[in-house]
Amino acid sequence: MKTISILGVFILVAITATAQSTSKGPVAYGENITLEAAKKIATECEKFATEKQWTIIVAIVDTGGNLVLLHKMDNTQIGSVDVALGKAKTANAFKRPTKSFEDGLAAGGTSIRILNVPGITPVDGGEPIYSNGKIIGAIGISGMSSAQDGEVVKAALATVK
Repeated sequence: MKTISILGVFILVAITATAQSTSKGPVAYGENITLEAAKKIATECEKFATEKQWTIIVAIVDTGGNLVLLHKMDNTQIGSVDVALGKAKTANAFKRPTKSFEDGLAAGGTSIRILNVPGITPVDGGEPIYSNGKIIGAIGISGMSSAQDGEVVKAALATVK
């Protein structure tokens, strides 16, 4: 078990270093997202999903990964509660969309090691939420396919910038 934990930490450090070396530098965390802002985002998510006749769950966390808002549309499967929260926590903790992990797994090779890192939900539908260039929290969507969940996130965040 100790070997798995050490391997997980090593992989996590390698992934974080790789991601940060390809960007302009690490993005800082800012003030936590407010409940009011989270409600606006959730409203946009529900609006987009309703237009598509999709049912979803929206989870929004603050910079510490703590739940700020959980919004479940009627008739959405309850298993999506944990998935949405996992996506939000993953996007927040690793400062990147969860789709980046999904893409890495799809590519195979050494990227498959990410499965050894505890607490990662490596499927599309999770995104950091930015304000003034800083991460103020993250959102996770679940209920449809991961690609559809990703569509909801991108559409909602585009309307509240």
